[in-house]
Amino acid sequence: MAKKTEEKIKIKLVKSTIGAPEKHEKIVKALGLTKTNRVVEHSKTATIMGMVNKIPHLVEIVE
Repeated sequence: MAKKTEEKIKIKLVKSTIGAPEKHEKIVKALGLTKTNRVVEHSKTATIMGMVNKIPHLVEIVE
């Protein structure tokens, strides 16, 4: 069985979660983002992309 190369994406928190709904704060924390302008790297899966799509006003995908 051949190894698959997982596509990686970098996610950056561009806006603070202060004043955001609790659900959005939990998504940001689950992505591993703690402070504004921090970048984390995740594999591009449906789960991660779904989380990013829920909070597009708080994060951006860095290429």
